[in-house]
Amino acid sequence: MLRLKSYVLDQWIDGEGEGETLFDPSTGEAVATTSTVGIDRAAMLRHGRDVGGPNLRALSFAERGALLKTLSGALHEAREALIEASMGNGGTPRGDAKFDIDGATGTLAYYASLGKKLGDRQFLVEGEGEQLTRGARFWGHHIKTPRRGVALHINAFNFPAWGLAEKAAVALLAGVPVVSKPGSATAVLAFRCMEVMVATGALPAGALQFLCGEPGDLLAHCEGQDVLAFTGSGSTGAKLRALDSVARAGVRVNVEADSLNATVLGSDVEVGSDTWHMFVQDTAREITQKTGQKCTATRRIFVPEAQLGAALEAIGEELGRVKFGRPGTDGVRMGPLATAAQKTSVEQGLGELVESGCAVAWQSKEGPAGEGVERGAFFPPTLLRCDAPHENARVHELEVFGPVSTLMAYSDAADASALVARGGGGLVASVYSDSREFVREVVLAIAPFSGRVLVGSKKVTGQAMGPGVVLPSSVHGGPGRAGGGEELGGLRGLDFYLQRSSVQGDRALLDKILS
Repeated sequence: MLRLKSYVLDQWIDGEGEGETLFDPSTGEAVATTSTVGIDRAAMLRHGRDVGGPNLRALSFAERGALLKTLSGALHEAREALIEASMGNGGTPRGDAKFDIDGATGTLAYYASLGKKLGDRQFLVEGEGEQLTRGARFWGHHIKTPRRGVALHINAFNFPAWGLAEKAAVALLAGVPVVSKPGSATAVLAFRCMEVMVATGALPAGALQFLCGEPGDLLAHCEGQDVLAFTGSGSTGAKLRALDSVARAGVRVNVEADSLNATVLGSDVEVGSDTWHMFVQDTAREITQKTGQKCTATRRIFVPEAQLGAALEAIGEELGRVKFGRPGTDGVRMGPLATAAQKTSVEQGLGELVESGCAVAWQSKEGPAGEGVERGAFFPPTLLRCDAPHENARVHELEVFGPVSTLMAYSDAADASALVARGGGGLVASVYSDSREFVREVVLAIAPFSGRVLVGSKKVTGQAMGPGVVLPSSVHGGPGRAGGGEELGGLRGLDFYLQRSSVQGDRALLDKILS
């Protein structure tokens, strides 16, 4: 059986004891073990601060970008082997595995190109500065310099490759060393990605470390220059923010948490139109891609009362085309949930929504395809219907993290916007309409509750990425229950890892030292 190790102090280290067991969720068979017992977490952070930080800060943005380009190319070359790792431990069909891995290589490549554009600088100057007093010589600039701590990345189980590479790309380009901790249940892919990146020899000593398994007392060793980026449940995010070591030291924290993402179909959209088909196809894909285990998956679908029946029929028909079962089986496009515990959570969540007044409107009647699936963590695509969205509070509170979404009706644009806002803040919302007035009213009303808003219309059919795709050039994060965080967004992503400082003095002197 495969034994996963951690990459600590620039060497691969195996923890003590048997540790955790990882499974193939399609069959329930054990595929790997990993342990972090005996690994010195404090030493990891010291090594990052004392060795990794100076090594990265000595490089220019262009040199850091070249490093990222090397990592991206190496992962792309290893793509087939990484796909196999994803299918065997994550239960992902080939398409979903590619979605994760290509997201990782694409984000690394994007930030590599950004580093090339930033050039030979090692810090950033914000704007052109300004005169601070009546005297023309007394001048002020805002500069951004790499923080002198470590970036601690606590990643979720659903995107082992993308989660690792996305966060690391931004931190490394900013000049901040990384300690990355993957979600344990699906860590085989993250481990394989780390193996590939280490083997390139491109990583400076201390730049990127990898803790594969239980975090232990990792966060107890945080200091004031460190930053913590977490992806996972809102309850865990709140606990991390409240840790004494984090709060007392003033550690900068970014949280990406639960999100009841919403889709709104405009009242102007006719059944059978291009915009209608875009809405149906995007919605069905967001229910089934990664078996609904995406932070950006659509959980609430709002349509005009007159279109409720047609929407239910069309989405159900589209879902019916998605064969689910063991990855590698002919025609399978949706795999199992990541773990047996995740399946139990989805079953319980669905039961709670039904008890609250929702009804199962469509659910696949087919069982999972493939051999040896009897013990697999499979759950069929499911569409719920809620006929009282204003009275049912639970449908706007509970995220079922699986292939489940709820269809609801609205009366007008203001009503649709109010229902979206009931989710308490989300990572992404989508609006499908060709009406300028409807789009304007809804987008401006839901933007304060959404980290990103996708507008689907006949002009962008065949061009727009779906709402579930996180692009490195656009901000990813969301207000309220979505964590209140913000990452990516091109150059904006670096801000989390850089310290903005106001520098004041003689203009001629500042121009020389900051040029």
